[in-house]
Amino acid sequence: MSQVLPGESVSRDEGPRGWGEALGSAPGTVHVTPGDQETFRGRIRTTQVGFVRVLDLEADAQCVLRGETHPAGGPAPFVAFGLQRQGTAEFAQGDRRVSAGPGDLLLWDTALTYTLHHPAAFAMRVVLLPRHALGLRDADLRAVTGTVVGTTEGFGCALTALLDTLVAAGEPHSTAIADLSAESIVNLFRALVAECGRRSGDSPAETGAGRAHLLARIRAHIDGHLADPGLSPGTVARAHHISVRYLHRLFEAEGITVARFIRQRRLDQCARELARRSPSPPTVSSIAGRWGFVSAAHFSRTFRAVHGHSPVRWRALRTATEQEAVQLTGPAGRD
Repeated sequence: MSQVLPGESVSRDEGPRGWGEALGSAPGTVHVTPGDQETFRGRIRTTQVGFVRVLDLEADAQCVLRGETHPAGGPAPFVAFGLQRQGTAEFAQGDRRVSAGPGDLLLWDTALTYTLHHPAAFAMRVVLLPRHALGLRDADLRAVTGTVVGTTEGFGCALTALLDTLVAAGEPHSTAIADLSAESIVNLFRALVAECGRRSGDSPAETGAGRAHLLARIRAHIDGHLADPGLSPGTVARAHHISVRYLHRLFEAEGITVARFIRQRRLDQCARELARRSPSPPTVSSIAGRWGFVSAAHFSRTFRAVHGHSPVRWRALRTATEQEAVQLTGPAGRD
């Protein structure tokens, strides 16, 4: 009978084999490699919301490999999403590799092989949706498979809030209410897929105002993370839940690549610091490192190519008195 059940906590203290058997009750073949074979512990709480299944997992470090096994007459394929509640997750399916932290949603297709690695103890809510109930094209599902979605706004926020309400209900509901609740989950998931497709550029382009607003947010994000040497088109795209392809399209309209924009903003900040007069100015290498340049030599070459002078020369010209500036720009003082 379809109903919302409060679920039962099942301890899997007997080790990784028992844990793998518990996870194996979901579709597909599961292989679990625990971080520690001797002390591994895990707990699963299952809630059935109509035709939607919800698993609340808490466990030690582990790596889960799901095999591609859906034989004829076997369980129907499911589409899954997991809300990372505590700890981090590293997910791979096909050629996509993503990381998720607390509050992130991971989306995947259980009909395809994937790996889900939790490097430390974690808590995660996994929701299994029957694929036939979604009514989505394969192309729509492929667009979101192996992606991370935020839950602070939009349909990701609405979906997780609804699940919290249903799982916390604590008492069975009628079949009709349970099925309506399941349909609500499916409808929100469909809306989330459409929203992700729009952001990735696979759906019609955003309005001019929407694109301008997104670009402003991206520029502000870049300015706020210039000191991070790992800042890249990939990290920027993930932070805004869009594809790298769509990020490049946004900047193409601005006549500049994402990487060049990041480099230019870093150089602007370095030039601003070099131009400040100070009784004890910081070294050129410390300024370069503060704004995300890993190599001082690379920074000097890049700075000279853009500004026509080495960083040392630039500083001397910008901080010199009028008389000193004349001497620096004379024949004997050229860079």
